[in-house]
Order: sequence, then structure tokens, then C-alpha cells
Amino acid sequence: MTAAKTNACRILDKLQIPYSLHPYEWDEDHLDTATVAARVGIAEEHMYKTLVLRGDKTGILIACIPGHLELNLKELASISGNKKVEMIPVKDIQNVTGYIRGGVSPLGLKKKYPLYIDISVVPLDQVSISAGRRGLQIFLKGSDLVTASEGIVSPIAGEGGRR
Repeated sequence: MTAAKTNACRILDKLQIPYSLHPYEWDEDHLDTATVAARVGIAEEHMYKTLVLRGDKTGILIACIPGHLELNLKELASISGNKKVEMIPVKDIQNVTGYIRGGVSPLGLKKKYPLYIDISVVPLDQVSISAGRRGLQIFLKGSDLVTASEGIVSPIAGEGGRR
């Protein structure tokens, strides 16, 4: 099965950043990171999910964190210059990002939003992010994700359940 290139892929190609594409079978009821990680053969700790939030002062911002951790909303608010940040409603995700739930990539968003990536990404030789559609993941080096996304690296994820 050959996967067509997405906007995220085109960004990586333009920057000459090496990556690989990993298609998988998906279904609406199993879009969680544990399921996707198992289907593409990577540890959930290396599966980075992209979350879309709204800050009370800055507006839309994006967070990219390991799939097995929860976003620390207070930390993200603090580093982003907000008093409070909250997830946007699922119904608004496509209009804001250009992507649908379960296929939001930190690369190639509809607009250039501030992107915060958990610091755990930096030393990893391989991480997985959505390629921009359900059923397709990109594997690349953590440091290359930071470079390609122009993300702000900070400790924004922690234990405490799933988000």
C-alpha cells in the first residue's frame, strides 16, 4: 500500500529531513495513541499526539506530547503567556487546523500557530506523528520534528491519566 504525500510530508521533503511513512488500518472507535502505536509497531512513549487549544490571551495554540502522558494545562498556560488554556471543541478542529480529529499533524497546519512540544522529544531517535490524515503516521527523529515544526520545547506533559 503506497501512501500519497501529505502537506506534512511536503514540508519535510522541502527541508530535506529524513522520515518514513507508516500506513495502518484505523477505525473511528480506536483513534487513541495506544492502538495506533501498536498498529504501526512503535512504543506509545514515542507516539506524539497533537492537541489543539485556545489560550485566554493568545488564542489558538498547539501542543505535541507523548501519547502515554497528559498535557499539563497550567504549565502550558504559563509558558505561552496565558492565564488559562483549554482544549477546543472537537467540532472546531478541522476549521482551525485543516485536519480532522485523529489526523492532526503538528506540521502543515492551516495557519502558523504557536507550537509547544514536550521536552521528552529531543533525545529520541524515532518518534511518530500523524502525517495529516487518519491511517498514516510519519516516523522521524525528535530533533528533526522540533526543527521542521519550529516548535518551542518545554516540559508540558506529565503523568496523571490520559488526555
